[in-house]
Amino acid sequence: MNIYVGNLAYGVTEDDLREAFGTYGEISSVSVITDKFTGQSKGFGFVEMPNNGEADAAIKGLNEAPLKGRNMKVNQARPRTDRPMRGGGSGGGRRF
Repeated sequence: MNIYVGNLAYGVTEDDLREAFGTYGEISSVSVITDKFTGQSKGFGFVEMPNNGEADAAIKGLNEAPLKGRNMKVNQARPRTDRPMRGGGSGGGRRF
C-alpha cells in the first residue's frame, strides 16, 4: 500500500520516516518530496508497505503523531489519476 505522509517538518529525512514506519512492518520504499530547484523538502512524502494490514496499522498509529516537532498527517495515498488537474498548459494564453 502506498501511504501519504504530510505536514512533515522540513528537517525530516527518509531515514526518519523509515524508522517511524518500520516499527509497524516491512517497508518497500520511502521518499520525501523535495523542490527540484532548491532541494528543500516540500513537507510531504510517501511510504510504500507491501503488507496492507501492517500499512493500516501504521496509518492508524502514526496519523497525528509528532515527528520532529510537527504532527504528521498519514493516510492511504490516492492514485495519481484521482487528483484534480492543475491549471496551466502550453501557450500561456498568448495569441499570434
